[in-house]
Amino acid sequence: MTDSFNPAIRTLMGPGPSDVHPRILSALARPTIGHLDPEFVRMMDEVKSMLQYAFQTKNELTIPVSAPGSAGMECCFVNMVEAGDKVIVCQNGVFGGRMKENVERLGATAIMVEDEWGKAVDIAKVEQALKDNPDAKIVAFVHAETSTGVCSDAKALCALAHKHDCLTIVDAVTSLGGSELKVDEWGIDAIYSGTQKCLSCVPGLSPVSFNDKAIEMIKNRKTKVTSWFLDLTLVMGYWGANAKRAYHHTAPVNALYGLHESLVMLEREGLENSWARHAHNHLALRAGFEAMGLEFVVAEADRLPQLNAVTIPEGVDEAAVRSRLLNEYNLEIGAGLGALAGKVWRVGLMGHSSRAENILLCLSALEAVLSDMGANINVGVTIPAAQKAFNA
Repeated sequence: MTDSFNPAIRTLMGPGPSDVHPRILSALARPTIGHLDPEFVRMMDEVKSMLQYAFQTKNELTIPVSAPGSAGMECCFVNMVEAGDKVIVCQNGVFGGRMKENVERLGATAIMVEDEWGKAVDIAKVEQALKDNPDAKIVAFVHAETSTGVCSDAKALCALAHKHDCLTIVDAVTSLGGSELKVDEWGIDAIYSGTQKCLSCVPGLSPVSFNDKAIEMIKNRKTKVTSWFLDLTLVMGYWGANAKRAYHHTAPVNALYGLHESLVMLEREGLENSWARHAHNHLALRAGFEAMGLEFVVAEADRLPQLNAVTIPEGVDEAAVRSRLLNEYNLEIGAGLGALAGKVWRVGLMGHSSRAENILLCLSALEAVLSDMGANINVGVTIPAAQKAFNA
């Protein structure tokens, strides 16, 4: 007979998911009610309102898609892109490549603007692509590239797109709640994120937001949205503004309890305070890494505080290090992806994982393992450097 599954208690400091706050885990265990229950509908309205705060938007169409961030991405593309369209796609890591896949699977043409992994999207290259393709409809880019830890200038890219009569689709999976993000002020037309990173929630939901221009584009489609499940004209019948909701799908009731609780916590902390916490904790982690002798692959001006890509000391078996951290310290950090595979570790400081005790555990455990493996690092200076940064 199979026993119940009881996982080990890990400290999650990889690229996601991040540690889930105990309050959110508790919320998940509350009694399940029907997804059309008036009490649940009231909670849905609160989730929408709090997501508007998190995104810094007044967009009415701001909802959590009942699936992970990848579905939020697909929701944006299947609703806004039709066969034959031209879309400028910026790629400086893994997730720009996934945007390209979405565009091409819809029968549209992806005009690629490619930058080196670890570099921000080059605005001059995007401008040239827009000049070369005056019939482009959309500019799509990743605000916070999880595969590299780089942040691109969303405000400038949106202004450039609008100058050329294009709308924007923005990936904010890693930035929502952790970095400055202002949907209305920056003119972002469609945006998607995930709950499992800086919101400290469980994986499985994808907050999205669409402004009036994006909604108008969707309403004026020549063809049906290719996905029934992600067709916003149908989903809004369930997530709409009135109390009488049309059945669309069985919502993940308890997961939405968790998101509600995470957004309550974000409101109480204050969005700007959350941004500042992530930034401050990054400085402590950075001080420890640099004292140890590890280097960042992203220039400081473009670096995400919540996703830190650091180089691996020469001659070190990076997978063996991650395995020992997991098995000996119950600590998870991430490997490099794509062009950075085998070259970097990705250390997340997202949401509830962005805490002093996690940082000190990560630094001390990594120093101990690397030292034991004979790596060429500086020993005994890591924790003092981090402590000094905490107290700065």
